Amino acid sequence: MLLYFSTLVSCSINEVWERFDQDLFLSLNPPFPPVRLLRFDGCRQGDEVHLELGFWPLRQSWVSLITSQQSSTEKIVFVDEGQQLPFFLRSWRHEHRLEQQKDHTIIIDAIEYHAPIRLLEWILWPILWWQFRYRQPVYRRYFNKE
Repeated sequence: MLLYFSTLVSCSINEVWERFDQDLFLSLNPPFPPVRLLRFDGCRQGDEVHLELGFWPLRQSWVSLITSQQSSTEKIVFVDEGQQLPFFLRSWRHEHRLEQQKDHTIIIDAIEYHAPIRLLEWILWPILWWQFRYRQPVYRRYFNKE
C-alpha cells in the first residue's frame, strides 16, 4: 500500500534540512498511539531510530534504519526502512524528500508498507493516512517564517 503527502513551507531547503532533527521528529507524532523515542541518531545513511509504540501490555518495538541519503542544491532525499516492526506490519519504506522551489521547500512523505494480510493493509490505510496528514500543519508551524 502507498501513501503520499506533500507540504509547502516557506524556508529554504537548507533551513529545513538543518532542522530535520529529534525535536521535529517528536513534534510530528500524533497523540495516539503513544510513542516513546528510545534512540534517534539522525537522518543520514546508517542512522537508526528506535521507538516503542502503544502501552502495556500492547507495547511494540519499531526500529528503522536510514538506508540511503542523497543531497543536491535542489533536492535532499533520505529513506528509512523498518528493520524491526510491530506485529501488524511486514514491511515499511518511508522516503522523505525535500525539494527546493524558489524560496520555499516542498516536504514529501512517500510511504510504502505491507501487512501480513491484505485486509489488514486496508484497515491500516486510514489510520496511517491520518497520522501522516497530522504532520502537514506541524511542518507548516515548524518551518514557516513569521
